[in-house]
Amino acid sequence: MTEKVIILGAAGRDFHDFMSYWSLQPNVSVVCFTSTQIPGIGGRLFPPEMCNNHKNGNSYPNGLMIYDQNDLEALIEEHGATMCALAYSDISYDSVQSLAARVNSKGCKFIQVPPSLTQLHSSKPVVAICATRTGTGKSQTTRAIADYLKKKGKKIVVVRHPMPYDKNLLDQRCQRYEVLEDLVRYKCTIEEREEYELHIEEENLLYAGVDYQMILREAEKEADIVLWDGGNNDFCFFKPTVTICVADALREGHEEHYYPGEINMRMADLVLINKVNSLQSPDLASSQAQHIRDFLGKQDIPIILGNSVVTPEARGPTGQLLGDSVVKDMVYGKKVLVIDDGPTLTHGGMPFGAGYVLAKQMGAAEIVDPRQAAKGSLVGVFQKFQHLEKVLPAMGYDERQVSDLLETVRGVDCDCIITGTPINLENVIDVGKNCVRARYCLQLDKQNMTFLELALKPIV
Repeated sequence: MTEKVIILGAAGRDFHDFMSYWSLQPNVSVVCFTSTQIPGIGGRLFPPEMCNNHKNGNSYPNGLMIYDQNDLEALIEEHGATMCALAYSDISYDSVQSLAARVNSKGCKFIQVPPSLTQLHSSKPVVAICATRTGTGKSQTTRAIADYLKKKGKKIVVVRHPMPYDKNLLDQRCQRYEVLEDLVRYKCTIEEREEYELHIEEENLLYAGVDYQMILREAEKEADIVLWDGGNNDFCFFKPTVTICVADALREGHEEHYYPGEINMRMADLVLINKVNSLQSPDLASSQAQHIRDFLGKQDIPIILGNSVVTPEARGPTGQLLGDSVVKDMVYGKKVLVIDDGPTLTHGGMPFGAGYVLAKQMGAAEIVDPRQAAKGSLVGVFQKFQHLEKVLPAMGYDERQVSDLLETVRGVDCDCIITGTPINLENVIDVGKNCVRARYCLQLDKQNMTFLELALKPIV
């Protein structure tokens, strides 16, 4: 009997699972993908050139369509599907079970493929930086580890979890980022820029795309060590030498309730609890660490505490860096609009990000509510994510959404804008007002740095 499989995804691990596992299985026919979380993915085609047709007897000569997950029940009936495979991340356990109920009610099996079936083996050491939730600080952790390894004389290449948001997936098969102009060449969205730009600024060679077998082989040619910079709370696509899982001090307990973050926690060689400096007392993070040890049943797992340090940066009309006193005067006592990282605020569930923290830190008189000024697709974003009140998510998955973001920003009455998104947003939209950028980095004290060094010792 042939299993007819629908892969439930979000333009990320779904494609990897298909290429590394499902397309190579005998007696399996994948009938389509579904999509969620990322706007505008439904209606696209996964191209036949990436369907392993040379290995599976040309089973997918026309490629595979991607449909909206809202139509799941109808798709099961239309295609006679017998199995649905979950292949996306940062989903509450309640939502996972709800999906399973929808699938099972149609007489269809619901499965979750374990990492071991899809992880690719590398000829080079792999350090995987994963997380319990979106927005814990994976990328700042990856950059800190990259800096440490480079100082040890190692040549590193960062491989980023997929973000193939352009309509032509084949054009994004294997992308290499070395200079900022590459962001334009690959037509990167705001969300892609948020993950790539700082690596490029710090001279970390970066790969991303769709075909992670191809990406890994290319990265291996240039690296002593491959760094996996995870997306959401998904697991690594490569078999890791060392796994570091980043937890959020502001979201204690989420490691127990969001798929597949708990898998990352249980597979970790070291856990980093980040943003400890945002707590009223560091003792709360120590209690969280002990709770994690008890939950995992591993009293000996190394758990370190880190600070996410936020600092302001602003530039003048000719691009020159402005002095500290000038930047302070732009915010102190002023009416401020905060624009924070989109995924962190939306499916990450955070009510604020680094920009909001900086606005408070710098003494803004008022952080304005942007909801009344929302335009176009941003109206729907605020309706869907009603925990957002004092921050504007930097949504920009396509040109239309970037335009909606710009119109929304220009419709807000404020003296200054603070951007907590990792990129220089002024390179994408003309905000038309004084703008302060929130820079943030991981800070570890000597004791916690020692534990990190011990975890990395096998590859250094």
